[in-house]
Amino acid sequence: MKHIRSISEIGKAGVLAIVERAKQMSEINSRPVPKVPALRGKTVVSLFLEDSTRTRLSFETAAKRLSAETMNFSVSTSSVNKGESLRDTIETISDMGVDAFVVRHKSSGIPWQIEQWTDASIINAGDGAHQHPTQALVDCFTVSEAFGVDSFEGLTISIVGDIRHSRVARSNVEAFAMLGAKVIIVAPSTLLPPDVGHWPVTISNDIDDVIGTTDILYMLRLQSERMDQGLIPNLSEYGNRFGLTEKRVSQLPLNARIMHPGPMNRGVEMQVDPSHLSQSLIHRQVANGVSVRMAVLFTALTLNDDRDHAIQGLSKEAAQ
Repeated sequence: MKHIRSISEIGKAGVLAIVERAKQMSEINSRPVPKVPALRGKTVVSLFLEDSTRTRLSFETAAKRLSAETMNFSVSTSSVNKGESLRDTIETISDMGVDAFVVRHKSSGIPWQIEQWTDASIINAGDGAHQHPTQALVDCFTVSEAFGVDSFEGLTISIVGDIRHSRVARSNVEAFAMLGAKVIIVAPSTLLPPDVGHWPVTISNDIDDVIGTTDILYMLRLQSERMDQGLIPNLSEYGNRFGLTEKRVSQLPLNARIMHPGPMNRGVEMQVDPSHLSQSLIHRQVANGVSVRMAVLFTALTLNDDRDHAIQGLSKEAAQ
């Protein structure tokens, strides 16, 4: 699996393999010195052409804990500001000798276009409103950890909010359904994508209709920076209709869990403090981001024949 750009490209077997590998990486992260030489000699470039905190930092941390060399690309101090094209940037960095690009870009499809300009692995850290596969992998791992399951058969996952502009929603719907979950998306009709009729989901426009029977309530950020005016009347009305309030928390089933990919709009989709909710998995999502992205980098940058041997070596280190 040289490139990790979408859930469909990874496939069900790949999703399960990365989730399983993330368990081993989680054990490494629990050690007093959470660092192993698995990717020593490899170089990973963080090429973030769109703002990010969680994803960028978790990838950089993951690479360092696997002993890879890291290069961080800063748009504000790069030749992009002098008119350099993305192709020239990729080819220039590739000539320096790199093994992987972790790419975030505001335009959909960029991770596939970049493949033409480099021999390095390409990992999609978010392309426009298209895909965010590593967030979906983080969420699959977090659900698997919380419920103690590999298959999501029998689980109902309700994704609530700005589906139209969310790459997280697209990747998560695909991954959750692939693993057997019943997926419900909840949003006003103006925040549903045009092709939603082809998605493996049930559609609702009322959070109160689904909250009493859902196992996971997955709240999405309202992406005001991406949307045209007029898609919602105002933030207050949207929050009242689709936000997580104390009353709605009380209506969740006893064993239900709450998730959010961050960053959150407090007072809009989140009208309660998730830190005070025992059902919240939001902090686990952040913590698991490093383990899963370690698994992603390891998968992309080690040959199939070498993986089992490398994993056995990491396990032996743990035993010593």
